[in-house]
Amino acid sequence: MNPATLRPFPISVVAMGPGSQGDEAPDYLPMPQGMAVFDAPRLPENAAPEAVDRAVSTLGAFLDAAAAAGFAGGARLDLLGLDPAVRDVINQSLGFGEVSAFTTAPGHWRVQETAFAGLWRVLELADDGAFVVDRLETAAVPAVLGDAMLATAAGELAPPAYPPGCMNARALVEEIRLRAAAWRPGAAPHVINLSLLPVSDADLDTLYGWLGHREVSILSRGYGNCRVTSTRLRNIWWVQYFNSMDALILNSIEVTAMPDVVPASAEDFADSLQRLRDYLEMMAEPV
Repeated sequence: MNPATLRPFPISVVAMGPGSQGDEAPDYLPMPQGMAVFDAPRLPENAAPEAVDRAVSTLGAFLDAAAAAGFAGGARLDLLGLDPAVRDVINQSLGFGEVSAFTTAPGHWRVQETAFAGLWRVLELADDGAFVVDRLETAAVPAVLGDAMLATAAGELAPPAYPPGCMNARALVEEIRLRAAAWRPGAAPHVINLSLLPVSDADLDTLYGWLGHREVSILSRGYGNCRVTSTRLRNIWWVQYFNSMDALILNSIEVTAMPDVVPASAEDFADSLQRLRDYLEMMAEPV
């Protein structure tokens, strides 16, 4: 959308200075509270020493493979074939991180970041709820999420109808369609911050109805809650931030392969390798 075609925001003239604001304090929208920080998982409880030893050995080999492959290498560890006792120790050991996600099509995937950023638990469920895939993998973000978006979104969407009351829906729709068509892998994200634009309820209803909320849903709890959902249009995502009272404080549309709030960083991954190594040494210590 060309900024020159936008009508400017009205700026009201108000009195300033001591005594001009009355006796009531400003009513600000509460901001997110309590940023999530690394919290090492507890050592497994009531686990047989042999199961702990085998879990340490299994995770240690996976850690060596992850370090050798590097951040973009994508090391994987299949958990389905492990002894249930060893699998249970690994479950307890890895904990939960900031990001979780699921897909509803074309497959039923469940993704959970572990307490170690860049290390993900990735599961696929059959229609009857049985596990088809259960693995650990290293990545900025598991590829199954981006693949599901590409498989279920269209490359092009016809413009919607514009009901009475629309202000900027038509311009926003055209911007989204043009940006989606022009976007290529590796390109910088294009962000449309709806919270800062003059949009009416009819505009938002039109955009929601046109783009929809589709088959990939992601929640990041790093600072407040950020909810990311795919749309009907390829590489177009809803990104919505909520404060601790679950009030929407930022509503945006992003044109990208995956919004930046979701992937782990290379720095986080390097820290995770060292933290996991330290944690395995703790697990290996005799009680």
